[in-house]
Amino acid sequence: MASLATAEVCDSNASVVASGDLRVLHPVFQIYGQKKTFSGPVVTVKVFEDNVLVRELLETRGEGRVLVIDGGGSLRCALVGGNMGQLAQNMGWAGIVVNGCIRDVDEINECGIGVRALASNPLKSSKKRVGEKHVPVYVAGTLIRDGEWLYADSDGVIVAKTELSV
Repeated sequence: MASLATAEVCDSNASVVASGDLRVLHPVFQIYGQKKTFSGPVVTVKVFEDNVLVRELLETRGEGRVLVIDGGGSLRCALVGGNMGQLAQNMGWAGIVVNGCIRDVDEINECGIGVRALASNPLKSSKKRVGEKHVPVYVAGTLIRDGEWLYADSDGVIVAKTELSV
């Protein structure tokens, strides 16, 4: 899949941005992982300081998809660590966007995926299996639905209702 520059996409699709079919996430994320640019269809999960459902999704075939984790913006613990980063790479995920924290930053930075997160925190999350998969999530000022397309690069993160062409 050819990578699209998010700035160019926004410039050439002003009417689509105005209609809401193309949305720009607020610039709140730190960049981690080896892939600074990534894109793919979205899979959503909504959790709060509990990463059991995150692991369950990352254990499935990624097939170039992007996992969007709505962790409620909590900065009190990490939802993704080095083992999950490696798992995501091994299972073929293109990237992970975390509305929350990650940990094991050096390990994640060795993984061949793209990761965006609010920050890092060394504390691990709970393991209660509380949350919801494949539900609309509100992350960085934007409603994101399962099956939409996410594009991330050094300029930011955008979400479109359908796959964009070059």
